[in-house]
Amino acid sequence: MSFPAAVAKPPTTRRLMFWVGLLYFSEGLPLGLFFDLFPVHLRQAGVGPAEIGLLSLLGLAWTVKFLWAPLVDAWRHHRLWMSVANLGMAAVLAALAMNPQALGQGETWPWVLLAVFTFLSATNDIATDGYTIEQLAQGQYGVANGLRIGFYRVGMLAAGGLLVAAGWMGTPGQPNWAAAYGLGAVLMLMNGVAVLLAPKQPPRAARPPGASAREWLVLRQQPLWLLALALVMAGLLWPALAPLGKTFDWTWVQAVSGTWWFKGAVPVGLMFAGASLMVTAARGPQAHALADGPVFGAWVSLLARPGMLAVLLFILLFKLGDAAMGFMVKPFWVDAGFTPTQIGLVSVNVGLGLSIAGGLLGGWYVDRAGIFKGLWVLGLAQALSNLGYAAAAWYVPNALPGMVDPQYQLVVYAASGLESFTGGLGTGAFLAFLMGITHKARATTEYAILSSIFAFSRAVAGWAGGLGVEQMGYASFFFLTFWLSFPAYLLLPAVRRMLNRSDER
Repeated sequence: MSFPAAVAKPPTTRRLMFWVGLLYFSEGLPLGLFFDLFPVHLRQAGVGPAEIGLLSLLGLAWTVKFLWAPLVDAWRHHRLWMSVANLGMAAVLAALAMNPQALGQGETWPWVLLAVFTFLSATNDIATDGYTIEQLAQGQYGVANGLRIGFYRVGMLAAGGLLVAAGWMGTPGQPNWAAAYGLGAVLMLMNGVAVLLAPKQPPRAARPPGASAREWLVLRQQPLWLLALALVMAGLLWPALAPLGKTFDWTWVQAVSGTWWFKGAVPVGLMFAGASLMVTAARGPQAHALADGPVFGAWVSLLARPGMLAVLLFILLFKLGDAAMGFMVKPFWVDAGFTPTQIGLVSVNVGLGLSIAGGLLGGWYVDRAGIFKGLWVLGLAQALSNLGYAAAAWYVPNALPGMVDPQYQLVVYAASGLESFTGGLGTGAFLAFLMGITHKARATTEYAILSSIFAFSRAVAGWAGGLGVEQMGYASFFFLTFWLSFPAYLLLPAVRRMLNRSDER
């Protein structure tokens, strides 16, 4: 009697989901360093809050990364891009490890290094997203995005671990920042070497020769594109005006920087004006001349699709309620009397596990029910968590640090757990949607464009959230954010049509 031969499993280095986890760990680590390690070190070194606020301007690299995404897409070799970006970030951290005190001495070169770090991180994001989309089949998006969400957050948690290492390896009041940066450099170095072992990208048809030169020649005859791009850039960079106004004492900016229209209406309006002009230009009689261009070809391909303006609006709105509340959750915990240890334990450690579980479950559901159903079902679950925080804010009174009654702790912990879990559900469906509507031939650039639009929405929602809490209080504002989740549902018919057309490709 003969038995069928066992099917050999591919080696770990060829298993795609293994690489999804590793690559998105590498993508989450730099973001964690930027938002956790750098600000804490700067403040501990005596740098003032206003100067630390300027650090956020360097984070605009993640928002405008679509500007050089076509270069990554045109040159291909995404593994090399990712490796060089990680090795470059390792070099930046190694330089800071050799002279960490320079960050608190007012010298310019450390800030230049931080700017280089964010640029390299954004470039790594571009290459990672493009590589992953090209490798995945649509039926794999759900599971892949579950792993992506989980390991991205593990990378951010590893950055928090470097903060712990700085304290353990130093003395009370004098953390060992050199050790923290050195360990971070080692992690980046390992990522940069490991990514070279990832599977090769699938082949793609070569671009026509001379496409770049012809593209810029045609672009000079279509200034509407340049005007549209200028409006989009103005909207993206608008949030930088407030900290710059304080730094350079611009009176008019300081006078209006706290208003709702300055924080929200103006930048969003500029973005929509630019997007509208781009859609008009992409459908113009001469747009076909740009279709093969390495830079604007992706814009033409993306924006010329029927119903794309409604889809872009959906991308801006789908996680609006979640993003608006998310920036105000930690201040609520502080005002309720929770200590940093309690906040870190529950909202970071426990929240991380629940978010990973939500992302995996959401990915499983999307793979079985489809992206469209996953969007509205999981998006509804995501919105309901805002009601949990609204109830907690209404019920839990303010208290001194460490003086929170156990019954109030239980309420806030439950709201936090619900928010982390459902946030993972909604994010899994949303990322699958973004991947599902990109063309694999231009996946790198198109995904960078779409994710940049989402990042802009998140930034504006966070800015406006602070003003909403000041004027309405936590409970009323959290209740409002629940309703902010539903305008996106009006655009679901356009989303369905776009997904159906994507399935037909």
